[in-house]
Amino acid sequence: MITVFRKEHFNAAHRLHNSNLSDEENETIYGKCNNEYYHGHNYELEVGVRGENDPVTGYVIDMKILSNLIKTHVLEPFDHKNLNEQVDEFKTLIPTAENIAVVIYNKLRPHIDSSKELLITLYETPRNYVTYAG
Repeated sequence: MITVFRKEHFNAAHRLHNSNLSDEENETIYGKCNNEYYHGHNYELEVGVRGENDPVTGYVIDMKILSNLIKTHVLEPFDHKNLNEQVDEFKTLIPTAENIAVVIYNKLRPHIDSSKELLITLYETPRNYVTYAG
């Protein structure tokens, strides 16, 4: 088994806010990330695909195909967007790094051969990141 990775970058704004909580509770939980005017991040995304090499191509997955999948299903809908306002999944889901990683996984999973494992690593800052593998 081998894992190949594609690294990408996107910029997006979001607000961490739970409408079921009071303003005081949201402020306590989310602090500056609850800014009513939103805030942004320069996200770094690593998408890993793990599996056996294809005996014909030598690839786990063609990196051009993986790049195009990420561009179509992640970069185009997320880059330079307000996640809360412009991305349907986050109209009812708080766009934490954890939830963003799960949404990215769910967007890509149907397009990756089911015999391959998919790993999403999302850096919200250089020191804060999450990994999701389904």
